[in-house]
Amino acid sequence: QLVESGGGLVQPGGSLRLSCTASGSIFSINAMGWYRQAPGKQRELVAGITSGGWPNYADSVKGRFTITRDNAKNTVYLQMNSLKPEDTAVYYCNVKTTIIVAGGYFEVWGQGTLVTVSS
Repeated sequence: QLVESGGGLVQPGGSLRLSCTASGSIFSINAMGWYRQAPGKQRELVAGITSGGWPNYADSVKGRFTITRDNAKNTVYLQMNSLKPEDTAVYYCNVKTTIIVAGGYFEVWGQGTLVTVSS
Protein backbone atom coordinates (compact mmCIF):
# COMPACT_ATOMS: atom_id res chain seq x y z
CA GLN A 1 0.00 0.00 0.00
CA LEU A 2 3.04 2.26 0.39
CA VAL A 3 5.60 2.28 -2.39
CA GLU A 4 9.01 3.61 -1.43
CA SER A 5 11.92 4.47 -3.68
CA GLY A 6 15.17 6.35 -3.73
CA GLY A 7 17.47 4.47 -1.41
CA GLY A 8 20.96 3.40 -2.34
CA LEU A 9 24.67 3.84 -1.78
CA VAL A 10 26.11 7.34 -1.55
CA GLN A 11 29.41 8.81 -0.44
CA PRO A 12 29.65 10.99 2.66
CA GLY A 13 28.55 14.50 1.83
CA GLY A 14 26.29 13.29 -0.93
CA SER A 15 22.54 13.51 -1.38
CA LEU A 16 19.60 11.20 -1.87
CA ARG A 17 15.90 11.76 -2.27
CA LEU A 18 13.40 9.25 -0.92
CA SER A 19 9.79 9.14 -2.03
CA CYS A 20 6.78 7.25 -0.73
CA THR A 21 3.40 7.04 -2.42
CA ALA A 22 0.28 5.82 -0.70
CA SER A 23 -2.06 3.79 -2.87
CA GLY A 24 -5.62 4.81 -3.48
CA SER A 25 -6.83 2.24 -0.97
CA ILE A 26 -5.53 4.38 1.90
CA PHE A 27 -8.07 6.97 2.97
CA SER A 28 -8.19 9.83 5.43
CA ILE A 29 -4.44 10.42 5.35
CA ASN A 30 -3.22 12.67 8.13
CA ALA A 31 0.45 12.97 9.04
CA MET A 32 3.19 11.37 6.97
CA GLY A 33 6.76 10.71 7.93
CA TRP A 34 10.00 8.84 7.71
CA TYR A 35 11.60 6.65 10.35
CA ARG A 36 14.89 4.80 10.23
CA GLN A 37 16.45 1.82 11.88
CA ALA A 38 20.17 1.20 11.95
CA PRO A 39 21.62 -2.23 12.75
CA GLY A 40 21.34 -2.96 16.45
CA LYS A 41 19.33 0.17 17.15
CA GLN A 42 15.69 0.99 17.67
CA ARG A 43 13.57 2.57 15.00
CA GLU A 44 13.55 6.34 15.33
CA LEU A 45 11.63 9.22 13.82
CA VAL A 46 13.63 11.12 11.22
CA ALA A 47 11.06 13.62 10.02
CA GLY A 48 7.32 14.07 9.96
CA ILE A 49 4.92 16.41 8.24
CA THR A 50 1.36 17.25 9.14
CA SER A 51 -1.55 17.32 6.72
CA GLY A 52 -1.15 21.09 6.66
CA GLY A 53 2.50 20.86 5.69
CA TRP A 54 4.18 21.60 9.02
CA PRO A 55 7.43 19.63 9.34
CA ASN A 56 9.34 18.38 12.33
CA TYR A 57 12.79 16.82 12.41
CA ALA A 58 15.05 14.79 14.62
CA ASP A 59 17.86 16.96 15.97
CA SER A 60 20.41 14.80 14.18
CA VAL A 61 19.07 15.72 10.73
CA LYS A 62 17.99 19.32 11.19
CA GLY A 63 19.50 21.55 8.54
CA ARG A 64 20.41 18.58 6.33
CA PHE A 65 17.10 16.82 5.58
CA THR A 66 13.90 18.32 4.20
CA ILE A 67 10.52 16.62 4.24
CA THR A 68 7.76 17.67 1.85
CA ARG A 69 4.50 16.21 0.66
CA ASP A 70 2.22 16.38 -2.35
CA ASN A 71 -1.31 15.79 -1.14
CA ALA A 72 -2.68 15.47 -4.67
CA LYS A 73 -0.35 12.54 -5.24
CA ASN A 74 -0.48 11.12 -1.70
CA THR A 75 3.28 11.26 -1.74
CA VAL A 76 5.87 12.26 0.83
CA TYR A 77 9.48 13.04 0.02
CA LEU A 78 12.66 13.19 2.06
CA GLN A 79 15.52 15.16 0.58
CA MET A 80 18.72 14.16 2.35
CA ASN A 81 21.79 16.33 1.91
CA SER A 82 25.23 16.30 3.51
CA LEU A 83 24.80 12.63 4.32
CA LYS A 84 26.98 11.09 7.00
CA PRO A 85 27.94 7.47 7.65
CA GLU A 86 25.75 7.56 10.75
CA ASP A 87 22.74 8.14 8.50
CA THR A 88 23.12 4.58 7.24
CA ALA A 89 19.92 2.72 8.00
CA VAL A 90 16.76 1.25 6.58
CA TYR A 91 14.32 4.10 6.08
CA TYR A 92 10.62 3.43 6.54
CA CYS A 93 7.74 5.53 5.32
CA ASN A 94 4.83 5.94 7.73
CA VAL A 95 1.35 7.23 7.00
CA LYS A 96 -1.08 8.02 9.79
CA THR A 97 -4.78 8.29 9.14
CA THR A 98 -7.71 9.73 11.03
CA ILE A 99 -9.40 6.32 11.13
CA ILE A 100 -9.88 5.21 14.71
CA VAL A 101 -9.00 1.63 15.49
CA ALA A 102 -8.39 -0.27 18.70
CA GLY A 103 -5.41 1.32 20.38
CA GLY A 104 -5.36 4.52 18.38
CA TYR A 105 -5.37 5.57 14.75
CA PHE A 106 -4.84 3.34 11.75
CA GLU A 107 -1.39 3.72 10.27
CA VAL A 108 0.53 2.08 7.46
CA TRP A 109 4.24 1.30 7.14
CA GLY A 110 6.32 0.96 4.02
CA GLN A 111 8.59 -2.00 3.38
CA GLY A 112 11.73 0.03 3.97
CA THR A 113 14.50 1.23 1.71
CA LEU A 114 18.18 0.91 2.53
CA VAL A 115 20.38 3.98 2.62
CA THR A 116 24.10 3.35 2.88
CA VAL A 117 26.53 6.21 3.32
CA SER A 118 30.06 5.01 2.77
CA SER A 119 33.21 5.86 0.88
